[in-house]
Amino acid sequence: MAIEKPDFKFLPFFTSMFITLGIGGVASYFTVPQIKTWYVYLHKPVFNPPNWLFGPVWTVLYIMIGIAAYMIWRRKYQAEKYSYARLIYFIQLAFNFCWSIVFFGMHQIFGALLIIVLLWVSILFNINAFIKISKSAALLLIPYLLWVSFAGVLNLFIFILNK
Repeated sequence: MAIEKPDFKFLPFFTSMFITLGIGGVASYFTVPQIKTWYVYLHKPVFNPPNWLFGPVWTVLYIMIGIAAYMIWRRKYQAEKYSYARLIYFIQLAFNFCWSIVFFGMHQIFGALLIIVLLWVSILFNINAFIKISKSAALLLIPYLLWVSFAGVLNLFIFILNK
């Protein structure tokens, strides 16, 4: 794998950040109002983090995801690998976005569980696609995979406790 080039391109960086943070921002439209009205009344496992923690964690993760996407964009000259990596990237972002709508917007805990499994698998594919272009970009997605793993377990327990 080649060493990352140090030249910085503002517009692609801004676009990568705007897309990922935008997905999170729009998803929060469905999430935030439900925290004190619906989510607070659900039975949750003892390992459920405090509600205030989710926003900062997701913000940091979206920034890392955006940086990873920018790093891949910078290597887009590897057309075949880039096209596939971009496709997988947008698929996982779509699952990420859909989870908030299904869980918080529609109150479909089991449906959200199915989506988070698809999200987890798509993140694995995303890491695999990115690592073929930039190991650094792929590594930036590892905390995202770990957090979604935790969120998946949390989603499962919330489903079980609220059947």
